[in-house]
Amino acid sequence: QVQLVESGGGLVQPGGSLRLSCAAPTSIFGAYLMGWYRQAPGKQRELVATITNRGGTNYLDSVKGRFTISRDNAKSTVYLQMNSLKPEDTAVYYCNADGPMRFWGQGTQVSVSS
Repeated sequence: QVQLVESGGGLVQPGGSLRLSCAAPTSIFGAYLMGWYRQAPGKQRELVATITNRGGTNYLDSVKGRFTISRDNAKSTVYLQMNSLKPEDTAVYYCNADGPMRFWGQGTQVSVSS
């Protein structure tokens, strides 16, 4: 059973910052496209950001310039640094590993509210 272990969600005021972390098995981390998705209540899950094993990144338009995805290969961990958070960023955020199979984390709640 492949486990992606997430951490770092919480409640923050608009304009604040949070950093999400996702630890993956080494065998997955080195070979798979790693990414973050989110799902807000009543909405479909959407792709937020991805990072290749060579560090190439891709972002949802609405988070460009505010969110940064990165990876620490030594720790087999991918991060999502979220700055200038807005209420519309409120969602459950899921770590994803995409390759011959797809794996998901358990999800972590991010709430942006004053």
